[in-house]
Amino acid sequence: MDAVIPFFEQVNRHFDKAARLTKYPPGLLSQIKECNSVFHAAFPVKRDDGSIEVMHAWRAEHSTHKLPVKGGIRYAPHVSEDEVMALAAMMTYKCALVNVPFGGAKGAVRLDRTLYSDAEIERITRRFTYELVCKNYIGPGIDVPAPDYGTGAREMSWIVDTFTALTKDPLDAAGCVTGKPLPLGGIRGRTEATGRGVFYGVREALKDAVVQKTTGLDAGVEGKTVVVQGLGNVGYYAARFLQDAGARLTALAEREGAIQSDRGLDLEAVIAHRKQTGSILDFPGARNLPATEAALELECDVLVPAALENQITIANADRIRARIIAEAANGPVTADAAERLLARRIVMIPDIFLNSGGVTVSYFEWVKNLSHVRFGRMDKRHEETSNLRILRAVEELTGQRVDAQRLATAVAGAGEAELVDSGLEDTMIAAWAEIGEARARYDSDLRTAAYLISIEKVAQSYVDRGIFP
Repeated sequence: MDAVIPFFEQVNRHFDKAARLTKYPPGLLSQIKECNSVFHAAFPVKRDDGSIEVMHAWRAEHSTHKLPVKGGIRYAPHVSEDEVMALAAMMTYKCALVNVPFGGAKGAVRLDRTLYSDAEIERITRRFTYELVCKNYIGPGIDVPAPDYGTGAREMSWIVDTFTALTKDPLDAAGCVTGKPLPLGGIRGRTEATGRGVFYGVREALKDAVVQKTTGLDAGVEGKTVVVQGLGNVGYYAARFLQDAGARLTALAEREGAIQSDRGLDLEAVIAHRKQTGSILDFPGARNLPATEAALELECDVLVPAALENQITIANADRIRARIIAEAANGPVTADAAERLLARRIVMIPDIFLNSGGVTVSYFEWVKNLSHVRFGRMDKRHEETSNLRILRAVEELTGQRVDAQRLATAVAGAGEAELVDSGLEDTMIAAWAEIGEARARYDSDLRTAAYLISIEKVAQSYVDRGIFP
């Protein structure tokens, strides 16, 4: 049963499958695959009742071929060193694939958020930041965390505030972490970035001739049936953008269970129902499924597992009836299950490509923090003035006047949100094109093609620095 194989080994299986197709020496490939360093911290935290609890936390830096390294911090009850190492490795390959100049890292604190007050979470976050500072595992030019499962903008604000108080160089301190609130140096579009990237990735896959031939689906998101597992930040926005583009959400799954409707589910209505009742179950017009996992086995065009790793294993791979599995989570399909699904001609859009929207926009935020200039601030008005001059010239030539409302829309310059969205879309389109080229060059599946691209880029960085011949 591959579900019991350690997560880091799962990632390395994908790496080894791709590495066999390269011509790089074994020593270089081994250097790329290994995790450079792992920091384990055990620190005391005072609970609200006055008791002391020892917390366990990790930060793994998988590859420093580029600095800083980058990766989220998750708060979850079952995290381990192996999980953090695996996710750090995936960040290395993800950043290389989409041409984001970071190495890969990941962090975690082992806790169940439902058992801690907000004040306790703040104390835990600030103490973990202190531990990272003391061991030189955080800094805008060293290691830059971000939100992950169980964390968000609030935790990032505590991290940057603590780091700023401790650093000897506060000028660029905001760049020590991404996913911050806007007033603390965050960037517009970061919250929905991963989910938006999932949408762009699915859209590009559906345009692909090879994918169309394999699945029998035509181009375009409109009319496609979609099942989404996980309505956290990634799953919610992926579902929203897919639905806005005309897809039909036929099932949604969360921790408490799953609901299904062939006619389609209104995402916002489901979210409102969950806020009111505490559950997506018993949503009007939908049927409850016997278990969350049952949603994975429904017939659909696109299945979006957006929860945690190891959701599709060798145990349920033969019952998957999706034509496309869009891996919005990290490692939702185990290595053995992936081989079984490939044999059944089910297309898997690989996680190291599909969920790279978050780190892409984090890169934009980091650049913004170091440059100390909001995107669009210097050129938005200039762009609007230039557009207006062109339209006025057209009006003079044609004798036709454009009404005020259309004029305002036509000349509008791009602000930060528009520039971030444009940069993300371009990144996803370019990365998909690279994957398609590698797939054809090596006659491989999409995941292997994605890993091949990543390996080649990381390897070349070592060669260019003269570390390996």
